[in-house]
Amino acid sequence: MKRVVVTGGMGFIGSHLVERLLRDNIEVHVVDNGATGRRQNLQPFLSNPRLKIFDFDIAEADLSPAFQGAEAVFHLAGLADIVPSIQKPLDYCRANITGTLRVLEAARSANIHRLVYAASSSCYGIPDHFPTTELDAVRPEYPYALSKRLGEEAVLHWGKVYGLGVVSLRLFNVYGLRSRTSGTYGAVFGVFLAQKLANKPLTIVGDGSQTRDFIYVSDVAEAFFKAATSGVSNEIFNVGAGRPVSVSRLAELIGGPVTHIPKRPGEPDVTHADISKIHSKLGWRPAVSFEDGVKKVMERIEDWRQAPVWTPDSIAQANKDWFAYLGEGKP
Repeated sequence: MKRVVVTGGMGFIGSHLVERLLRDNIEVHVVDNGATGRRQNLQPFLSNPRLKIFDFDIAEADLSPAFQGAEAVFHLAGLADIVPSIQKPLDYCRANITGTLRVLEAARSANIHRLVYAASSSCYGIPDHFPTTELDAVRPEYPYALSKRLGEEAVLHWGKVYGLGVVSLRLFNVYGLRSRTSGTYGAVFGVFLAQKLANKPLTIVGDGSQTRDFIYVSDVAEAFFKAATSGVSNEIFNVGAGRPVSVSRLAELIGGPVTHIPKRPGEPDVTHADISKIHSKLGWRPAVSFEDGVKKVMERIEDWRQAPVWTPDSIAQANKDWFAYLGEGKP
């Protein structure tokens, strides 16, 4: 690959992918309107002549200037988080469905032959089987999961109808440096790190025995690279570590006092990716152990100094709609 497009390239995962691509002397066109990504994430690379940033909204801009001459597209742009998707579902449909359709059409118009899509393991809902394979049932529990799943359906459909070489990567619990430090109550890593810096108790949902398939962000970037440079098309792959870790274990590694908050409806007790397919077809496997990944993050914990510090009360307030719409007493 000589030139590629990375939508959402200023974001958490996108910026690590940009770094990986530049390391191979590939010209990278980043498409990002800064809605959730930060230019700061690309600060170390801004002087690189092979990097160009296009301030485009994928849901409405003419994307052709960014796509011209590119050989592959990595589509990571979109909106994340559960509660905001419950509150503003149309915003998520616009970004994650309409935006994806426009990226697909821009890729088709530019005669691009490879597109790798950042899908979400949230499409599995509360799985029946562990580890969960790509053939397990898909049943999204909330609008964010639905919007990412419908985006994936569009990607696979464009692959089938228009011959676009597509690969969809269903990402599990990605963590690491440059993850978002502002906004709504979300991923457990950022919540814990800000609480640790503020000398506040770590808020553990339920009893902490629930496990998550945490995968370090540089391993995810490598999975995108392998998917784009392989000859595999029209396939879905799980991207996780394949070794779930309890939330209590994460709290133990971060250190400090803990407090417990109510378990949330619609959340699985376990996320556990079966990664045998991506290993056999792409030769990918994670390289960073959970303990090493946490160590890398803790060495840069100051990056979370400006992140909001969540308390049991503020979390309860933020999650009111979560309980209202996903709980037993649905309106």
